Amino acid sequence: MESLLLGLTLLVTTPLVLAAVGGVSWGVLGGALPGISPSITMALVLPLTYGMEPGSAIVLLAATYVGAEYGGSIPAILINTPGTNAAAATVLDGYAMQRQGRGGEALGISLYSGVLGGLFGLTMLVVLTEPLARVALAFTPMAYFALGILGLSIIASLSGESLLKGLASGVLGLMVATVGSDPVSGVPRFVFGRPELLDGIAPILIMVGLFAVSELYQQASAAEWRKTAGAETRLRFPDGALRRRLIKPQILGATIGTLEGVMPGAGGTIASFMSYNEARRWSRHKEEFGHGSPEGVAAPETANNTVAATALVPVLSFGIPGSNSAAILLGGLLVHGLIPGPRLFEENADVVVALYTGLFVANLSLLFIGLLILPVCLWLVNRPKAYLMAFIYALIFSGVYSIDHSLFDVALVLVVGVAGVFMRLAGLPMLPAVLGVVLGYMIESNYRRSLVLSGGDHGIFIEDAIALGLLSTAMLFIAGSLTTRAYLFVRRRRRQSERAADG
Repeated sequence: MESLLLGLTLLVTTPLVLAAVGGVSWGVLGGALPGISPSITMALVLPLTYGMEPGSAIVLLAATYVGAEYGGSIPAILINTPGTNAAAATVLDGYAMQRQGRGGEALGISLYSGVLGGLFGLTMLVVLTEPLARVALAFTPMAYFALGILGLSIIASLSGESLLKGLASGVLGLMVATVGSDPVSGVPRFVFGRPELLDGIAPILIMVGLFAVSELYQQASAAEWRKTAGAETRLRFPDGALRRRLIKPQILGATIGTLEGVMPGAGGTIASFMSYNEARRWSRHKEEFGHGSPEGVAAPETANNTVAATALVPVLSFGIPGSNSAAILLGGLLVHGLIPGPRLFEENADVVVALYTGLFVANLSLLFIGLLILPVCLWLVNRPKAYLMAFIYALIFSGVYSIDHSLFDVALVLVVGVAGVFMRLAGLPMLPAVLGVVLGYMIESNYRRSLVLSGGDHGIFIEDAIALGLLSTAMLFIAGSLTTRAYLFVRRRRRQSERAADG
């Protein structure tokens, strides 16, 4: 009760509301620009916090994080370009809905699910900070390796009709993840004398190239610009029946987002992919996934917006950032002389309460900011295709160039786009490749560190309880996916035989 009164007092006596609304607005814009990740968006606003009082400064950074995580879904749905890593899972069904003229519905589901996920994540942050932080501290290199394997285990569900092609795509992603410096020895690998590759290839460059640029290449090669028949030009929230249908994927997304958010190094990307996979596993409409399923948008969007709040658990409790964005927030705390840990809650309770209050305002304001911004986005995306494609090219290149001010990155995205066209022609699914790129470094680095700790003994992976549990779960996921595939294959062959007999 005392904390609630303090929060209400801070709302009226400090610029908390202004910081929350301003941070969300900036975050949405940054997340919506391809190539501008949440961490970059936060880094751009960090200098502005130096002269602010601590509570408002931390709220500005946290609200920017919230807005950027949601903003990534806007280009993912409208132009097949994930604005953030976590929005990659939204592309498959979100863009399919846009192509069906249901872009307004997809954006409404994304916004609705994002706000729910953010509020749920905030509740978990307030209620379960200390217990969940203990779980994060228990993670070892072996556990992080097992977590990466768990993430890769859903490739079987993302492979479409051909498991072999899905595995091939995933291996391509893992190969790309090996480019750069060796995580243990520091020896350059596959850099071909280019210093730009020493730090590896950023996953966002791969995603922009595979999803956006390859789509633009295909669109440009068509005889006519493809129009979206009956496209919606207004935002449309889900009605009562659809809201009831979305409850299950939203619960799955919120649960997975909470668990993944408190594990340093996991983050919104893994949570989004796993939520998408589980939403399809438990859906009554599995056949719609990949072809414009509302559940395929709701689950990952709920998950990554939940992570935006729960990722702060290890930061506040132990000073352990689980992502680049959390690291920037940690930097904001340190700049103002705030040391994370138990003493933060004792000596700077007003800052913690300000953060909780500001995040609540940020998530509510996200709803109203979305209502203002999304209709404009829908109007823009339904302009004549020639102008729209030129605008998207400019948007992509400006966003990619702004990451490191590197023309090499722009050229790399163009090359990846060509590779994406060949993948489309070969029928290789893109999501497994993206998953391989995102998880590759995490898996390899923690595998190597684990073997260094054990002196080369692989038994260390089953001696660690958390690693054993995660690896067992991964095996269950793989077995479940393979069983489902076998059942569908047998049923399809049986139906073909029955048709042949009737014919």
